Formats: sequence, C-alpha cells, structure tokens
Amino acid sequence: MPTKGMGRLQARPLRIVVIGGGTGLSVLLRGLKHEPVHITAIVTVADDGGSSGRLREEMDMLPPGDIRNVLTALADTEPLMEKVMQYRFSSGTGLAGHNLGNLLLAAMNEITGDFVTAVKTLSGVLAVRGDVLPASTQSIRLKAEMADGSIVIGESQIPLTGKEIKRVFLDPADAVPLSEALLAIAEADAILIGPGSLYTSILPNLLVRGLFAAIKRSTAPKIYICNVMTQPGETDGFTASKHVQVMYDHVKEAFLDTIIVNSAELPSHVLEKYAEKGAAPVACDLKKLRQLGLHIVAKPLVTFEDGYLRHDAHAVSKQVVSLVKRRRRVLKIEKE
Repeated sequence: MPTKGMGRLQARPLRIVVIGGGTGLSVLLRGLKHEPVHITAIVTVADDGGSSGRLREEMDMLPPGDIRNVLTALADTEPLMEKVMQYRFSSGTGLAGHNLGNLLLAAMNEITGDFVTAVKTLSGVLAVRGDVLPASTQSIRLKAEMADGSIVIGESQIPLTGKEIKRVFLDPADAVPLSEALLAIAEADAILIGPGSLYTSILPNLLVRGLFAAIKRSTAPKIYICNVMTQPGETDGFTASKHVQVMYDHVKEAFLDTIIVNSAELPSHVLEKYAEKGAAPVACDLKKLRQLGLHIVAKPLVTFEDGYLRHDAHAVSKQVVSLVKRRRRVLKIEKE
C-alpha cells in the first residue's frame, strides 16, 4: 500500500522554471499558466532603456519592465487590470513615456524597501499564477564586444549599432544570483530557455555564473524554445543551430537537451512586412541541430496577432508539458 508521503509526491504538480525576458517570454507564459504546472519565471534585470532605464537611474532600483510584463502575463485578473499595468503615459511633465505598472513596482519597492518583496506583494494583488523572480538583485549592466573590437554599453544600445556582435558580458562579471532562483532550478522538473532576444534577454541570465552553475547541475531536461524570426541588430542571418551555438560559446559548455522550433511556412505578406524591418524566418537546420546532439521538436507553432508573428502559446505549452510528462514516466519506469 502506498504511503501518504508517496501520494503527496505523485500529486505534486510539475515544476517548470522559465528563464528569459522580453515579449517572447510573456507570450509563452500566457499559455503555460493554463497548464497543470507550477511556474517560476526567472527574469533578466539588465534593461536600461525607456521607462525602466529612467526608474533604474532616478530611483536606484532594478529595472521593472521585464518583471512587469511577466507579472501581467501570469496574472489571473480582469482584462482592465492588465490594461492598467501596461498603460503608458503619453503626456505630463516627468510622466510621459512611463509605464503605470513600472511605477507601481517602483512604489512597492519604496514601501517595502526591497525589490523582491515588492514583486511578491504585487504578485499577490494580481493573483499571479506562479513565482516571478529577478535573476539577481544586483545592478547589472550588459556590455557587448562587437566584431570590430568596439565595446557597447547598455542593453538598449547593443542592437542599434548595426555591427556584428562578438560576445556580450556582464558588469559586474561576478553578479550573485537570487537564492530563491537557485532553489527553484534545483527543484525543477524542466528548465525552459526563451523565447526571447538571444543577446539581450536570454544570455544576461545565463551569464549570471551561479545561475548557470545551478542549471548545469540540474538533472531536469533543459529545453530551448527558438525564436521564429531573426532580430535586426542581434541575430541577422542566424539559423536555429547558430542560436544554440552562441549560447554554448558564451557559457563554454553544451547544456541543452531539446530544442522546439517552428516548422510552419509563413505567409508571403507576413514575410514581406518583416523583411522591411530586416527580419527573416529562423531557418530550422535539422542536420546541424542533430550534430549538436539535440532532441528536435519541429512543428507549426506560430500565430499572427496584431500584425506580429507570435509563438502559439497554448500549442508550445502543450508540447512542453507533453515532453516533461514523458520524461517523468521514463524516470518512473527506470526506478521500478
């Protein structure tokens, strides 16, 4: 007869850690929150542009923008509250350009005296499904060495140079990860990387050394959700395998198990629209991905919303949960 402890173990929901930042991560989380899983989102804090950058400088706090987007994506609240969180002032001395959700996080930071506590407090107000954690509580600057040897300072400036990126790095290089993020990774049933800007949303997390060390130690499957389109100024001409190789080059180690890539053909009118901005579909180069030893999930996983291509959040989420459940069944059989 199974013990009560065994019953609790079997009933424990899948714990999925999602690492990244930017719009891509938020889109994924909108689908994943409807699956029977516990989500921990570990979010980059290297942003220095727009409202986030201004608050970072003026109030000496972590940039709230990516955190705000993730909180909104995971919120279980009325649509009006989401509009409030994402509202951006268009006028007003000092207010123009600021996002109301960013200001709420800034206020919570002042009231609680701690950014992590501020995020947790606002998470409660928004009935967030899961945990949202900054990768580090230190003030981090993202820098890039370009192919011509020049150094660009600031996450917001890197894609604007028009130069090829050789590598990105953090200042300080020894940034300390949040202990709760390390615990979440240690307890994870799966670790998802992306989707999101390779150099400015994903790598800033992986370059927090203690954070990557925890990812490397974890026995959970590590799944990379590859971007659908290249990003001008960051990944021009990149294939799916090039995205993976750049991550490996930065952390000096191969660490992924699986890559999820879109295989759907994209409408010509959509491609033309993106081509005007210098973006193109990320080619799924299966042969090179296999040479990297990756399990490949290549399926139609995109949707077209508000004039933009997005990952189909529900389709991707179901693929992720299916992969993790399959892995859990295999482990259970092996133990028996």
